[in-house]
Amino acid sequence: MSSKRVLMQGNEACLEGALVAGMRFYAGYPITPSTEIAELAALRLPMEQGSFIQMEDEIASIAAIIGGSVAGVKSMTATSGPGFSLMQENIGYAAITETPCVIVNVQRGGPSTGLPTSPSQGDVMQAKWGTHGDHPIIVISPTSVLETYQLIIRCFNLSEKYRVPVIFLMDESVGHMREGIEIPDKSSIEIIDRKLPDEGDDTWLPYEADGKEMTPAIPPFGTGRKYHITGLIHDEHGYPTSNSEKTNKLINRLINKIENNRDDIITFEESIPENAKIAVVCFGGPARSVKRAITKAKEENIDVGLFRLITIWPFPEKQIAKLSEKVDHILVAELNNGQIVNEVKRCARHGCSVHHIGKIDGTILMPDEILAKIKEVI
Repeated sequence: MSSKRVLMQGNEACLEGALVAGMRFYAGYPITPSTEIAELAALRLPMEQGSFIQMEDEIASIAAIIGGSVAGVKSMTATSGPGFSLMQENIGYAAITETPCVIVNVQRGGPSTGLPTSPSQGDVMQAKWGTHGDHPIIVISPTSVLETYQLIIRCFNLSEKYRVPVIFLMDESVGHMREGIEIPDKSSIEIIDRKLPDEGDDTWLPYEADGKEMTPAIPPFGTGRKYHITGLIHDEHGYPTSNSEKTNKLINRLINKIENNRDDIITFEESIPENAKIAVVCFGGPARSVKRAITKAKEENIDVGLFRLITIWPFPEKQIAKLSEKVDHILVAELNNGQIVNEVKRCARHGCSVHHIGKIDGTILMPDEILAKIKEVI
């Protein structure tokens, strides 16, 4: 088969890509601006021998997909700001039980009910720190409809490979955008499934793992291999323990299976002209305006670099530090009052100054606004 060209909305691309990744269970509660994902899941999953269920709220939704994943089915839910807040406790449960699942957050203006139909990137820190305790998390953000299709597949691959919840942090402008995209032939797409223990391996332990990936092989629940699942700190067998040595071992492994594999997990887009004195750091929908602003700057003989986060968490600390060695100024463009900018400040070196341009009024950053800020900084 060959690729095909289609006109598709970002939210539709999210669901279609998830199906290609192997997602066969969706549980969710409709909430603007992510509702199209649930609507399409209800239509498409029965066609793919999958299951859709509308739950009573977002707490139940993420609990259901954790259960689906434990049973061996790739599972996903989608929500927006208020619903994402409700999911936080169970995101922590998925992290400590090492249950792979994908949570899509099509961000909207907040706090509270906020601006349901307006774009925002106000959930960046919540995605990393929303659930309590030290825990592993991967967060990925798309900029276009095609990238939404591609990166939701990557979300499932990373979730399965490292047995971790992965958050797909979209924003309303990308979720509701329509673009013509080229859908590749499925045979050309890499699909990763979780590791299973070897048949007859008497030494297998459900929460014991070594090697670089540090990710255990665990079979679907109810298939014959007995093991215990709990949100409490647990030993290698899965049974609760308050032993400090075992606690330290577990939490450090959960964190290090992400930290030790940063080079595999972190992706980004970078373009720094040789004479650039300034670079713009961005992610998600605003990157489109940033690229247009950079084009306009070039027309005025101003060289501006671009660094676009694709993986937001774990944060690309090493790459931002290197960026700060190449330019004198970094401008962070984001649709919030300043969240990623503080991470950039933390990582910047060699006297590189860090500046911010953001919006919290429900409108997008325009190229001319970004260009004006670039001129002000340099």
